[in-house]
Amino acid sequence: MTSKILCSLQFKTHQNFDENLNRLISLISRTPNESIIVAPEVALTNFCYQRMEEAHEFAKKATDMLLKASVQRTIAITMIEKHRGGFYNNLKVFHQGEMIHKQSKTKLFSLGNEHFYFKKGNEDEICLFNINGVKYGAINCFELRFTHLWNLVRGADIILLPAQWGKERKHHFETLSESLAITNQCFVIASNGANEKNARGSAIISPFGVALRDDSSEIITQEIDFGEIARVRKYLDVGLLGE
Repeated sequence: MTSKILCSLQFKTHQNFDENLNRLISLISRTPNESIIVAPEVALTNFCYQRMEEAHEFAKKATDMLLKASVQRTIAITMIEKHRGGFYNNLKVFHQGEMIHKQSKTKLFSLGNEHFYFKKGNEDEICLFNINGVKYGAINCFELRFTHLWNLVRGADIILLPAQWGKERKHHFETLSESLAITNQCFVIASNGANEKNARGSAIISPFGVALRDDSSEIITQEIDFGEIARVRKYLDVGLLGE
């Protein structure tokens, strides 16, 4: 495999869960087959703290629809799900009609009161996973600020980054997501929300740190050359060339 189409979704969400899901499926249908797609964090429900049980039940419906939507694509998104009496912000990756990876958010954003409503995930779940010879890793929103987590996805070819960063921290989001790509010398698909309080700033970022952004677009798409990873790792050898 020498190339792939990466897609970052950046769209507004509403209180109506079904409306959000239908919008997501519509955007996915507009991407080319075999695309790798990342949607914003909890794009189906937002942080609906007064409707957590409803969000959990809706995640079952959304999962079924995304399994079908992923038959010819790879899709990453986070959902609110309940497990053993607690709610988790779960990042799930769908590929060819199967869920092939799941990890729960480990760093909860206290300014957004996440720690009052969610249980923390285990950092051991942040790991590399393989799809058709491509190595992936994933970082969920606020986790981007914790650089020790970047080492857990060291060696990835592509890092998936769903997010809901606010306008006040737009520069932080863009700088850190570029730094993640530069440090790990890999591609990053950063997908941030587009609601009024969101920073947008979604991007496809190259291993050299070059970002393709368009804050006015709902779908940011770029065909990438996997050879760029090896070229950067050889040019600036930080020990990743053989990984």
